[in-house]
Amino acid sequence: MHDDQAQPLSEHLRELRNRILWVLIFFLIAFIVSVAYAKDIFEWVRQDSMQHVPLYTFSPGHSLKVWMQIGFIGSVVLTLPVALYHIWQFVRPGLKKSEQRAALLYIPAAILLFAGGILFGYYVLFPYLIQFLQSLNRQLGLQEMYNVYEYFSFMVNIILPLGFFFELPVIVLFLTRIHIITPQFLVKIRRFAYLALVIIAAVITPPDVISAIIVTIPLIFLYEISILLSHWLTKKLDKEDQPQLEDEELEG
Repeated sequence: MHDDQAQPLSEHLRELRNRILWVLIFFLIAFIVSVAYAKDIFEWVRQDSMQHVPLYTFSPGHSLKVWMQIGFIGSVVLTLPVALYHIWQFVRPGLKKSEQRAALLYIPAAILLFAGGILFGYYVLFPYLIQFLQSLNRQLGLQEMYNVYEYFSFMVNIILPLGFFFELPVIVLFLTRIHIITPQFLVKIRRFAYLALVIIAAVITPPDVISAIIVTIPLIFLYEISILLSHWLTKKLDKEDQPQLEDEELEG
């Protein structure tokens, strides 16, 4: 019996290793492609959001670091759908048919939400923060001279976490679908969740209240949307399970 139980576990571990390996291989390929187009991507970003910002480099290695950053961000974005697909394939055998179909639909939803978070950070939050910081510089009479690597890193540290945070509704739906969390649990921990979201917003933004509020509001909104979606899915699952329970009672 021990061997019978160990064999499936070893197979699962082998499958998990293989899927992680495939994701890493795709990540490496996406990184190479992104690095190859890094100059074009940087020129587009510079014309779109850096044209009024004086950029300089204070180290010979900063341009290389920016190049690598663009490659990393591009590979993360390109690898996300592949990683989500392999996660779905790994958990699929343990799901019901209806759960498998539902989980598969979460992949495009997660990609769209990730893209939404990136766009929100790039077009809404980041320009506001730059304008706010520039106004502070003018009030202090400081001459602006931005290090291109630090400027680009600042932008990435703002928009990339938002992309992942915006996937909260999909994560909650998936965990609700497989009965790991319930809407009642989400309501119970709401205060702690709000506190965590405020801390996260404060960490990824400059130390001013307005910036933290701009990030916190959409995160709290996403959390409340997640609670509503969890309620909706729980009611739907209860209705689907009701005929099965009635049949079991009649057979009993």
